[in-house]
Amino acid sequence: MLKPLPETPSRLVSGTPAFRRLNLALFAAGFSTFAILYCVQPLLPEFSQEFQVSAAVSSLSLSLSTGLLAVAMLVAGSLSEVWGRKPVMVASLFASAFLTLLSAAAPNWTSLLLARMAIGITLSGLPAVAMAYVSEEVDTKSIGLAMGLFIGGNAVGGMAGRIISGVLTDLGSWRIAIGLIGAIGLASAFAAWRSLPTSAHFHPRPARPGPLLRSFGEHLQDPGLRALFAEAFLLMGGFVTIYNYLGYRLTEAPYSLSQSAIGAIFSAYLIGTLSSAWIGELAGRLGRRRVLWAMIAIMLAGVALTLFHHLALILAGIVAVTFGFFGAHSIASSWVGNRALGAKAQASALYLFCYYLGSSAVGTLGGVFWTHGGWPGVSALVALLLIAALALAFRLMVLAPREAKQPLGQ
Repeated sequence: MLKPLPETPSRLVSGTPAFRRLNLALFAAGFSTFAILYCVQPLLPEFSQEFQVSAAVSSLSLSLSTGLLAVAMLVAGSLSEVWGRKPVMVASLFASAFLTLLSAAAPNWTSLLLARMAIGITLSGLPAVAMAYVSEEVDTKSIGLAMGLFIGGNAVGGMAGRIISGVLTDLGSWRIAIGLIGAIGLASAFAAWRSLPTSAHFHPRPARPGPLLRSFGEHLQDPGLRALFAEAFLLMGGFVTIYNYLGYRLTEAPYSLSQSAIGAIFSAYLIGTLSSAWIGELAGRLGRRRVLWAMIAIMLAGVALTLFHHLALILAGIVAVTFGFFGAHSIASSWVGNRALGAKAQASALYLFCYYLGSSAVGTLGGVFWTHGGWPGVSALVALLLIAALALAFRLMVLAPREAKQPLGQ
């Protein structure tokens, strides 16, 4: 008598206890990753003063991290196809937390940059792998919500890292601030290690470079994925540039805000937390094609508001940019995971490679625009990027779906 085949584990559906445990674990992991990555952003003027470096050079403390993160994710995504999702993610979290603790004791500018470069490499094991993990383990109809909640954790982590570093720098020093972020990262790593479920739908691939590299080429052959990768570069490049140089603008007259006040502005990330989950679910109901362009248009309107001199209008513009960005990122990132026919971690890695390449390259280029054109120069650069992103969103609206055997959601 033939033995019955083992049942395939069902995928996680929203509203179940397993779905909630998954999202709590990923929320902690995303919180840690983005708090560590972005805790230096409000400290750029502080670094300029203490280490006597320009705005563009100070921005390297963030840009080098994001640049190396972009490249390293291509490797981390491939390794996770062989070793599994959870081991790569957990190792990434622990290593990044320890390096952050070490960076708080950096004796000079060079050693701080070296530590931040290493952090960029170790952080690479979480973002792309987590996107693939969600696309494999979560039911298709719940992916938009799950990805939105994960990105919400990223937003809260990025916000908390910025606010904590700003407030503690005013109260003590930037070293205390970064040290505390490292300790929080270590606690989050333990939480993810204990709570994150082992993959039920992951199938390891042989550790052969040839097939892994061919997978990258297959993803790049699809015009839809290429457009989504370009969206990642343009949207993140514009978003991080706004926040990089906002601190320089608001520490000058007539605003003359403190580091704590500037750090508090990053509470706008709470709007991003809400928009990523809400817009992700809305796009699941209405279709990504119908919602993506609207989020980019909201970002453009926000950039226009920041050109006014009244602080309330500037802050309203920052809220609009943040809302639109996290909504657009939630849509685009979940779209990649669904559109890719296989090797989803590598597809996610390519998306995030472009995402962080935009952060690194445009974030530093924005320093040149700030130096020579002030805030109008920065705004003009970001507006050009968003206009290009809007054109791509309209292109995605009319792009033919992939072949019928692809996953749903295209």
